[in-house]
Amino acid sequence: MQVLVIGASRGLGLEFVRQYRAAGDRVVATARSDEGLARLRGLGCEAWPLDLLDAASVAGLGWRLDGERFDAVILNAGIYGPRTQGLETPTQDDFDVVMRTNVLGPMRVLPQIETALARGAKLMVLSSMMGSIGQRSSSTGWLYRASKAALNSVLRDAALSLGPRGITCVAVHPGWVRTDMGGPNASLAPEDSVAALRELLARLTPDDNGHFLNHDGTPIAW
Repeated sequence: MQVLVIGASRGLGLEFVRQYRAAGDRVVATARSDEGLARLRGLGCEAWPLDLLDAASVAGLGWRLDGERFDAVILNAGIYGPRTQGLETPTQDDFDVVMRTNVLGPMRVLPQIETALARGAKLMVLSSMMGSIGQRSSSTGWLYRASKAALNSVLRDAALSLGPRGITCVAVHPGWVRTDMGGPNASLAPEDSVAALRELLARLTPDDNGHFLNHDGTPIAW
């Protein structure tokens, strides 16, 4: 397969690269830092610099994608922001960086990726169960929750636009994973989460387009 991973310098993104490369797939992956790019090249993939907060950097992605046709795209980049417990007002800076990274970034990248998707391609956006409004039972991390709910809306619009071309777009919850964001007490190892997500992506059909799914494939309420 031809695979594109956006935001792959560490955590789940890096694990996606590792597993797809181990399976023999061609992988193109992005990172912001030179250190991240070096890690990706060490895994044998094509590493492209990309900063979602920089409009010029995202625009530069367009010419790199010219002539590409990816079978699978994983949009992984995201940050948590302040770890609030209740209705704690975020600072303007915290709000801007979380929303620009988790929402504006994908809204900038998706139009660039659109023409580089092969017919029948699959697009997976890493969201979070914390973005679910229907299943919400806590207000912890409310800025992160708001950003993931907004990302889910972006994914639905992408599904409506790309679905007629036979492209299946889904938002997924990777589980509570032992990454920098999930912390050391999380219940799921990165390699297990990514293995489940790769299996899920492989079995997606057009009937799944526009859905919000757990890493095991079960539906999550918007």
